[in-house]
Amino acid sequence: MNRSVVSITEFILLGFGNHPELQIFLFLLFLVIYIVTMAGNILIMVLVVADQHLHTPMYFFLGNLSCLETCYTSTILPRMLASLLTGDRTISVTGCLVQLYFFGSLVDTECYLLAAMSYDRYLAICKPLHYGTRMNNRFCFQLATGSWISAFLAVIIVIFLMSQLIFCGPNEIDHFFCDLTPMIKLSCSDTHKMELVTFWGSVLFTLPPFLLTMTSYVYIIIAILRIPSTAGKQKAFSICSSHLIVVTIFYGTLMIVYILPKTEMLQELNKVFSICYTVLTPLLNPLIYSLRNKDVKLALRKAVGKCVAFMNEWTEGEMTWRACDLSLTTRKAESGPSLCQRCAL
Repeated sequence: MNRSVVSITEFILLGFGNHPELQIFLFLLFLVIYIVTMAGNILIMVLVVADQHLHTPMYFFLGNLSCLETCYTSTILPRMLASLLTGDRTISVTGCLVQLYFFGSLVDTECYLLAAMSYDRYLAICKPLHYGTRMNNRFCFQLATGSWISAFLAVIIVIFLMSQLIFCGPNEIDHFFCDLTPMIKLSCSDTHKMELVTFWGSVLFTLPPFLLTMTSYVYIIIAILRIPSTAGKQKAFSICSSHLIVVTIFYGTLMIVYILPKTEMLQELNKVFSICYTVLTPLLNPLIYSLRNKDVKLALRKAVGKCVAFMNEWTEGEMTWRACDLSLTTRKAESGPSLCQRCAL
């Protein structure tokens, strides 16, 4: 390789540049999705922390998932929105690696958090007598912490190898964020080692949690089928099927993008599949896992009730103080300084 070749310092994210007439529509669409995603996930985090009834293993993992989705969507969508609004699609190589690091770490963390959540539901439904002893606070904390730390540490290896690559042009990435595969294609270095690490890393961080998640849901479905009540079966299946839809969309698109062989057709649909796990699942997770849950709905009603009561008290207090001030002003004008008994109270 010619070492005199000058390395490029920035990339151009093409995004959806092939359709300039859709830029305003896409900006408004993704802006609404971003606002709804952030609001929904932040709401879940606040409710899980504030309501004592939600301090259980299931909601502990849901709070972690909502925190992850908040970080996850903020890694990609703000940069994409700015690009759609201003037309500036450039991003530095360093900035691209930073975005790739957080994106990859959060994807891997979500894989293991979903597996932990499915295992929690498996114990609750299939092993209820052992649930309290197995899924204790310490074990929940270890599962969540292990999911976050292992993912962030593992992706460091990938980013280190990526930083050793030389990019000498072209500098256009046919994607809306800095994804691993499109970046590797732009390198003029030997990428054989990098491609092997990427493939096996994807397999190791996607396949085991996926198999654990699917196995847990298989046992859950078997347990549901044994429920004698038809109404009980329908209720359980409605919740289980919703969870499975989200898991299937997330893992299915991940495997298509990162594990399956890159045929010409799959490369054309790469951006569409990427939208599913980068934009769609963070939007659906709070709706599917939390806001449809009766405990979360109850906590939300209580929180809204407290806010309304506080606003009423504040409004009444403002009206009382204004009436008091008016009374003081009137009395001072008529007979000099005096105390307002309502204020003194």
